[in-house]
Amino acid sequence: MMKELTDVNFQAEIATGVTLVDFWAPWCGPCRMQGPILDKVALQIGERAKVAKLNVDEAQQTAARFGIRSIPTLAIFKDGAPVGAFLGVQQEGTLVDALEKTLRGEAIAAK
Repeated sequence: MMKELTDVNFQAEIATGVTLVDFWAPWCGPCRMQGPILDKVALQIGERAKVAKLNVDEAQQTAARFGIRSIPTLAIFKDGAPVGAFLGVQQEGTLVDALEKTLRGEAIAAK
């Protein structure tokens, strides 16, 4: 299940482990396309990593802090630090592969 992030809980939620964060907004068509893909990623990755969403309209402070200028942007964090990001709609395999590499401590190629 995907976690909803806010300006208040963002830092605590990404502080430990690996987290994929979808920076999105409800009015964004491509963001709505990304949603079901992220549900599949969350099922496939299970408990090994978190999959979360941050509504950029409601959490403008966090979006600005990470320089989010276009959505969807999907960022991967490891122990609170950003390790990679993808712009635009991404396929399930691309995201799962990036999470697996991050879990193994390998660098990921952002797109």
